[in-house]
Amino acid sequence: MSRSAKLGALKIGIAGLGTVGASTVKLLHQHADMLAERCGRPIRVTAVSARDRSRDRGIDLAGIAWHADAMALAGDPEVEVVVELIGGSDGIAKNLVEAAIAAGKHVVTANKALLARHGTAIARAAEDAGIALGYEAAVAGGIPIIKALREGLAGNRIQRVYGILNGTCNYILTTMRQTGREFADVLAEAQKLGYAEADPSFDVDGVDAAHKLAILTSVAFGCEVNFAGVHVEGIRHVSATDIAFAEELGYRIKLLGIARRAENGIELRVHPTLIPERRLIANVDGAMNAVLVLGDAVGPTLYYGAGAGAEPTASAVVADLVDVTRLHTADPHHRVPHLAFQPDQMSDTPILPMEEVRTAYYLRLHAFDRPGVLADITRILADCEISIDAMVQKEPAEGDELVNIILLTHITVEKNINAAITKIEALDSVSGKVMRIRLEELAAK
Repeated sequence: MSRSAKLGALKIGIAGLGTVGASTVKLLHQHADMLAERCGRPIRVTAVSARDRSRDRGIDLAGIAWHADAMALAGDPEVEVVVELIGGSDGIAKNLVEAAIAAGKHVVTANKALLARHGTAIARAAEDAGIALGYEAAVAGGIPIIKALREGLAGNRIQRVYGILNGTCNYILTTMRQTGREFADVLAEAQKLGYAEADPSFDVDGVDAAHKLAILTSVAFGCEVNFAGVHVEGIRHVSATDIAFAEELGYRIKLLGIARRAENGIELRVHPTLIPERRLIANVDGAMNAVLVLGDAVGPTLYYGAGAGAEPTASAVVADLVDVTRLHTADPHHRVPHLAFQPDQMSDTPILPMEEVRTAYYLRLHAFDRPGVLADITRILADCEISIDAMVQKEPAEGDELVNIILLTHITVEKNINAAITKIEALDSVSGKVMRIRLEELAAK
């Protein structure tokens, strides 16, 4: 008799039966035979937990134990793997994961907030306990980016990671570009269509993307998960005017998560970014996600797909369950480290303060249409050691004294651009605030 036949089915307990949890149960049932062939043993859901037992989720739960208290899954002898799909960075989700690890049960989670805030401690506890920790579904939905970084690109020193990591923001920015409508109007439409929550702050203010970027950075660079170190800006201030000017100059605006090695640390930031429209990632539209990874040996590689949704996320959950099942079937000592690097080899590379980040910039300002204005602006930029790559001055509207001036700079240090903006805004010839959006060429160098 084979080792896999002796082992029997791997027994799964799922906490949280929302859209992702229900889709995970469906997918495990639908592909049961194929998964058994791939793993060498079946995968079987033996227990679940959710708040409302009476709700119709469109799944058959016959023969599956129901626990009103999710914490009971950690102590259930008929559960070998706890799948945490509750969500939230603390509370029951964190308690369940910690209890499952303490009980020697493998853990699979889609909880980006939990891992962004407590990922290093959770990964170390799992390593110490000798159990598996799967979290592919926590970053970019159905895109297998964690596996790509941990395994497929393991022979590379990763230099940069750029990600469109939030489908809601990408949908809004895409629609603004295609229709010329403003943020508030498109956001209201996105809420009606179900792309945005009633309270969209988590998405449009960049927090969701920052959670995912913190996890990706740890896996890519071998540093601790550091959500607090991420500089975060959302898209509320991006206007249709800026999107149109960017398009005219050959760029698209995306909410981009950026993790990049620098000489004295790691840049870790989420913000609206101009990207040349010729780059593949600039053409990722709608609610889709994409991650561009630059390795020293392989060069640039791009990963594209659905970053959210019940079935794509369930696909990633099941992929992790397949890995856990194979781990049981094979030698458990051949496990891939949870954060890609051995726990005692994690670096303490510093995260650079935003003022030290180096990038190029798009600047838009309103100025009075009179002689000497451009000379004043260019002198300030020169004094701050900022060189201009391109400049456009628009004709004023009829009866209007103010004109739009758009500047693209070469790469400079953020503190220099901050100083220049302060001086430009103080000019009598300039009205209001300077609009600043960072610019990344994404060249493979």
